[in-house]
Amino acid sequence: MRKLGRSPIVLWLAFIAAHLWLGCLNLYAPGLPLGDVSIVYKFWTDKIHLAGFWVGIQSSWVYPILAIFPMLAASVFGSSLYANTWLSMILLLDLVAFGFLIGWRESRGRVLAAWWWTAFLVLLGPISLGRIDAVTVALAVTAIAVLATRPAISVALLTVAMWVKVWPIAILLSMVTAVRGRIRAISIILGLSLVIVVTALSFGSGSNVFSFISQQTNRGLQVEAPISTVWLWLAFMGVPNTSVYYDREILTWQVTGDGVGVAGTVMTPLMLIVAIGVLLIAVLAIRRGADSQIVFATVSIAIVACLIAFNKVGSPQFVCWLAVPVILGLSTKNPDDRGWFTVPATLSLAIATLTQLIYPYLYGWLLSLNPLMLGVLTLRNGLYFVLIGWAVNELLRMVRESEPSRLVSLEQDSILDRSLS
Repeated sequence: MRKLGRSPIVLWLAFIAAHLWLGCLNLYAPGLPLGDVSIVYKFWTDKIHLAGFWVGIQSSWVYPILAIFPMLAASVFGSSLYANTWLSMILLLDLVAFGFLIGWRESRGRVLAAWWWTAFLVLLGPISLGRIDAVTVALAVTAIAVLATRPAISVALLTVAMWVKVWPIAILLSMVTAVRGRIRAISIILGLSLVIVVTALSFGSGSNVFSFISQQTNRGLQVEAPISTVWLWLAFMGVPNTSVYYDREILTWQVTGDGVGVAGTVMTPLMLIVAIGVLLIAVLAIRRGADSQIVFATVSIAIVACLIAFNKVGSPQFVCWLAVPVILGLSTKNPDDRGWFTVPATLSLAIATLTQLIYPYLYGWLLSLNPLMLGVLTLRNGLYFVLIGWAVNELLRMVRESEPSRLVSLEQDSILDRSLS
């Protein structure tokens, strides 16, 4: 069985089968899991084809400017096949990432990471393929897989992914914190970002190219966000002026009640404070001689979890972001502990499973404040903080156990450090 599990053919077949299953769920499962793609994304691309109106250029938009191109790609075979084309495109992107992860010709020894990713997709359910986030995950996994051999391409892929959906900035920040060659990496990030912004400006975008920042800042508390759990329980207990409502401008379900406005205002600054604190601990660990690869993986899972746990949006597709740092961690060897990334890998699988229970099948129960679903959501949201706690504890342990005298020299540096230097 162990030999069969390591077979590239078995790995490929399992990965493809998982996508076919998820594709069927997206197309036929209850709850309209592919609704954002088949309705909202298609609406935006139809405006381009029929009226020449580009969101992000001629109007403000909730996404970074490059997000429109995967959406346009899904319309290449016409509106009637938009959903099918989208799922096929995600399958192809994931297959490319999977190939770089396990190796096209010979195994890279990332079997555990490959099986974990396959299981994670299935447990998370149709949402793992049915949002723009799936594009960024495929790009980010590819970037992680080629980092050691093609560092410049890796940074460029993550930068492009960041201009599709902002979250890959967590991996980039972790990278420039933990590895050498950060000046070159920052130059690629800034240079490529400047090209994207200047190109958008040349087409007349004006300040709309940055509108995704203000669009997110002005949003209320979405029902699935961890902070919203407080008001969901208050609404369940019948506290006056506390309820769930549908925001027709943002097209999402949010909570209202006393203190919601204050909470919405402080969440983004709180997220930044926590993320900066984690990065500072990582810097201290590196300065005291901790292994840069181990720090990179650990701080990556911490920052990605922070972006979800302290986010006032909390959409279910955010869970798929966890795939990238977990794949990175499972692909990183720790000579002191072979199973060192078991905890975040297991927690992420649990988070994925609980998320599929919530969305899309029983989402109506959550909106109607069913206590069982509130309990599931509370448990799921609590696990994000457990994940952050594990990562912070690991970073602090590295700081305690490392010695200043063990500072790694250029000759002794890790492959990740050498690859970006």
